[in-house]
Amino acid sequence: MELLRAMLLPCLWSFIACVGFGLVFNIHGFGVLICGFGGALGWLAYLLVQRLAGGDVIPAFFAAVIIAIYSEMMARVRRCPVTGYLQVALLPLVPGAGIYNAMRYCVDGQTDLFLSTLLHTFGVAAALAIGAMLSSTVLRILLPHLMAGKRRGEKRLQNKRGG
Repeated sequence: MELLRAMLLPCLWSFIACVGFGLVFNIHGFGVLICGFGGALGWLAYLLVQRLAGGDVIPAFFAAVIIAIYSEMMARVRRCPVTGYLQVALLPLVPGAGIYNAMRYCVDGQTDLFLSTLLHTFGVAAALAIGAMLSSTVLRILLPHLMAGKRRGEKRLQNKRGG
């Protein structure tokens, strides 16, 4: 019961939120479910890393890496732009409460709380951006080389067969 409450339900809510955002972003058909699954997968990665490492910044980074890899793969499978999958799946991880609280502290004149909350929020947002960019860049560099190697292997196999 504890596993359900601590891990699976937040992933379900993330799935539902991403499906809703996918509809708002005008993603059609099965792509909406892919976005929802990407959000749930990212939230699961966030929760697992948070249990191991604690904090918010490191789990956000690893969740963004997982989401970016998943989005790149799904975009290639469906031959669609990766941007829609990536943006929608990252939305549940955006630190909206941190931004709100930082502005509330600023308006109330609580400068110390404002600065600490704002810097922490920027850290989480930067971790999301760096994780997504880094893994997307590495995949975009490596995948053409892997696909070229796969094609060469298929040609060799056809030549051996006499085809």
